[in-house]
Amino acid sequence: MESQTKHLTATGQLFIVATPIGNLGDITYRAVETLKSVDLIAAEDTRTSRKLLQHCGITTPMMAVHEHNEEYAAGKLLQRLQQGENIALISDAGTPLISDPGYRLVRKLRSEGIRITPIPGASSVLTALCAAGLPTDHFRFEGFLPRSGSSRSAALQRVAESSETNVILESPHRLLSSLKHLQPLLEEARELVVARELTKLHEEFIAGTVAELIAHFSASAPRGEIVLVVAPALPKVRGEISDSDIQSLLETAAMQVLPPSARAKTVAKELGINKSRVYDLISGQ
Repeated sequence: MESQTKHLTATGQLFIVATPIGNLGDITYRAVETLKSVDLIAAEDTRTSRKLLQHCGITTPMMAVHEHNEEYAAGKLLQRLQQGENIALISDAGTPLISDPGYRLVRKLRSEGIRITPIPGASSVLTALCAAGLPTDHFRFEGFLPRSGSSRSAALQRVAESSETNVILESPHRLLSSLKHLQPLLEEARELVVARELTKLHEEFIAGTVAELIAHFSASAPRGEIVLVVAPALPKVRGEISDSDIQSLLETAAMQVLPPSARAKTVAKELGINKSRVYDLISGQ
């Protein structure tokens, strides 16, 4: 323990600094102090970050670190940290590494004994969730949905079947398409919330069923950064569970990889029905 402490003291440390997601006033005092005091700022896009630094009167040098140069940059940053320099990592907006590159860098530096210090702040995920009015005791962060193929279908199915609130990042150009793909998978009364332009002048929360949101955004094209929040799947009344309901759940990708006994147990628990009923359907397939 003593040698590790000495090693950390002898080297610099990496600060993971959250920045505003829109309103520049949301940056914390600690974040500004850190960005002013470090020797280097590693930024996802130096042109975007320069606007924030100028606003806060920060003149610290920057270096671009993004998904295309992450491995190369990790070596350069490690060398400087080992020489005793302190470095801050920031993304274009919000908390670094959340749907952004960077975890490989952090993993490598941590394995080399570099101290990693998070400076928390804004996050579009929590900002949308806290004001959406949907359950927050359990939630899933889906990030950006895959654009096409089986991976997109599997992601949409996960959202539809989830017993937790789901938070999805979406672009205005793909929002309507995603809503239309979700429509046949969701219960008619299931609620969704579109959070748009969070913390900015035209911030807006639009709640409704998937059909209502499709109608709204078909008439008025969405603009700006978007977070889509989907309520948990509606509980079914046991007496209403049909064989087709059971079959639909059995045929999902998540169930296909399980052996018959495990599939029966999982589906029975999910639907609140007798395991033997599910197993009989599996046996008859």
